Amino acid sequence: MAKTRTTYQCNACGSTQPKWAGQCPDCRAWNTIEEFRVPASPATSRLGHTGQAPAAVTRLSAVAAGDVARLPTGLDELDRVLGDGLVPGSVVLLGGDPGIGKSTLLLQAVAALGATNRCLYVSGEESLQQIAMRAERLGLDAERLECLSETCVEHVLATAASVRPGVMVIDSIQTLYSEQLDSAPGSVSQVRESAAALVRFAKQQDCAVILVGHVTKEGALAGPRVLEHMVDAVLYFESDSGSRYRIVRSFKNRFGAVNELGVFAMTGKGLRQVRNPSAIFLSGQSEPAAGSIVTVIREGSRPLLVELQALVDETHLANPRRVALGMEHNRLAMLLAVLHRHGGVSLGQQDVFVNVVGGLRVADTGLDLPVMLAVLSSYRGRALPEKLIAFGEVGLSGEIRPVFGGEERLREAAGQGFQRVVLPHANLPKKPPKGLRVEAAATLAEVLNRIFD
Repeated sequence: MAKTRTTYQCNACGSTQPKWAGQCPDCRAWNTIEEFRVPASPATSRLGHTGQAPAAVTRLSAVAAGDVARLPTGLDELDRVLGDGLVPGSVVLLGGDPGIGKSTLLLQAVAALGATNRCLYVSGEESLQQIAMRAERLGLDAERLECLSETCVEHVLATAASVRPGVMVIDSIQTLYSEQLDSAPGSVSQVRESAAALVRFAKQQDCAVILVGHVTKEGALAGPRVLEHMVDAVLYFESDSGSRYRIVRSFKNRFGAVNELGVFAMTGKGLRQVRNPSAIFLSGQSEPAAGSIVTVIREGSRPLLVELQALVDETHLANPRRVALGMEHNRLAMLLAVLHRHGGVSLGQQDVFVNVVGGLRVADTGLDLPVMLAVLSSYRGRALPEKLIAFGEVGLSGEIRPVFGGEERLREAAGQGFQRVVLPHANLPKKPPKGLRVEAAATLAEVLNRIFD
């Protein structure tokens, strides 16, 4: 029997250290290094042999690369984020804040999948009675739900091997532990080993596994960083404080697009899909207001209409404030510098506040031009023309640069009733959508003269 060895590992970053220390030398976190024991590796000979037969090598040309049949979850918004459904044998990690609705979403998905596939819902946080109460409140068919309340990963895998489900949900990975390790559940070693065992089971049995993960106060997934590398897809469940809308966003997906977006609304009967998410991000004002503009962004393969609001006010501080909600703070500072240099507008004595309505966090560079138009509109106290939409990236020399997916953005704007759009020259379509007047611009000065003069 192989002897065990003692090592020390950081709970924050997963780095291994030769001895215990109060502060991790890699991530500089305090009181995160813990002792745990692992089985020693089998002895190898001088030539590196372990007594095992070498694995067979296969030429890639001999491997069939056909399309894999996916498993629809019954929730179109979730299927969009996954890439048209679950892939058999894949492992998906779903993270989110406590109480945001992760268990509710997966219980609804399992109930829909149970009509055509055998599913197993494993909970380490709730009893079977609690799961039954939630299913009854959501109005789900209890006959389709096979549940297990267990925290030992060896017992979970033994049950799954006998049941042979097509889909298995683990809620949550931080509650599982392996009997082969001495550390507590939720530690770096337990999360890593439990996840590795579940990944092996998924690949060997062709079972789609969904892992629920906790998040830290910084919003990152708790546990070792290697956890995100082990799985096939990483999804985050997001929500603005006080909002009933929930957003599922993909940050990694080996079988679909990254940054894909799915929108849900939390109701008394569970999560309801939002078919037209552009409508929820618009305020619906009847009268145009100074500092407000609508733009169209692209999240994954989906164009979305969002409203931007800017407020420019005289500052009473030595250093004017620059506040950006929903966009990067440094990008706002850069755009204000470009507006000063190439637009002739100095805001050195003004506080500038920019907000993306609806709590959406946007990284699309097409947000540059509408942000500058909204800021200037608020500064001058002049509302922008009604039914106007704008998008485009602004360079440091004041040029308007093209963005990806221009035609899809135009179709979405026309579908929501907008009549005028300002965009980069390179995004000018050969045939604009019916009812939409398209105006192309090459420089920032050209746009400002056209709209404000």
